[in-house]
Amino acid sequence: MSVQSVKEYFKDNNLPLKIIETTEDTSTVEKAAKALGVQPDMIAKTLAFELKEKEILILTKGRAKTDNRKFKDYFKQKPKFVKYEKVEEVTGHPIGGVCPFGLPKKLDIYLDISLKEFTTVYPAGGSPNSAVEIDVEYLAEVTKGIWIDITKDETI
Repeated sequence: MSVQSVKEYFKDNNLPLKIIETTEDTSTVEKAAKALGVQPDMIAKTLAFELKEKEILILTKGRAKTDNRKFKDYFKQKPKFVKYEKVEEVTGHPIGGVCPFGLPKKLDIYLDISLKEFTTVYPAGGSPNSAVEIDVEYLAEVTKGIWIDITKDETI
């Protein structure tokens, strides 16, 4: 159902985007990069955080790690992930398929500047075997994403 909600979102919003569905597992950055034949950092990892008053999504480049100090400075609270068992309820997508499209309710979406290293990135497409190829600036436009600097300066 989750992939279907993404497809409907694209259709309802007249977005010329397609979901890449694979027979391979794309539920982690490394697996998605391998399945799609791209660098791991080109995978736009979507993280669901719980703030005191709401949930939000933050997209980062694949191997980027959240910098707790930068998060706290920006949001004025410590980072807290949405609980595993609550992710699908909040996002409408299963773990490994969470993306900023086809959400059951409006969530504020933030895009980490680490994504700007690339012209094209690949967020999940609503399932653990799907992705969407999208231009970074178009991703910001489509999601109405707010650019922030929330990751550590180094990657693994």
